[in-house]
Amino acid sequence: MFGYPIETVYLFVLIVSGSLTFVYILLSDILDGIFDVPDHPFFSPQLIFSFFTVWSAAGYLFEKYTGMPSTVIGLVSAGIAFIVVLLLHFFVFIPLRSAEASLNYSEADLEGSLAKVIVTVPADGFGEILIERTSGAIAKPAKSLKNEEIAAGTEVIIIEMENGVATVAKHDPYHI
Repeated sequence: MFGYPIETVYLFVLIVSGSLTFVYILLSDILDGIFDVPDHPFFSPQLIFSFFTVWSAAGYLFEKYTGMPSTVIGLVSAGIAFIVVLLLHFFVFIPLRSAEASLNYSEADLEGSLAKVIVTVPADGFGEILIERTSGAIAKPAKSLKNEEIAAGTEVIIIEMENGVATVAKHDPYHI
């Protein structure tokens, strides 16, 4: 093909597609913003680059270690690449996309949450609370609902979030 042995072509495609995949992983957010590529789940650049990487790797290995005809090798490699890309899409990329969305939270989501005071909340001022979530811990400035001092280490409940500041009250698990 193109005056080169097919093994060389497969190896060249493998190197180029593998390099482009690596660069895309590093710069995907920037490249998506610059080129404004519509986000289609089956025609995303990472899937296309992955397809060519797996196709060329399988083709190179089959050419090197088997005696099958080149057309059969090309078709078998394309089938393997298609299956690998489908597995990547459904078991890696889709879960990653949904996990990325689940890390976001709004201030309204924090209302009603339990937190721990890490910097004492004075009667007429601001302290700091720590909210433990599945995605990590969040520290927020806090003020007391009843203008009373709340000591560090006290468990509180977030009554309201306003402009990034939590209005909190002492949490009494025995009082409903």
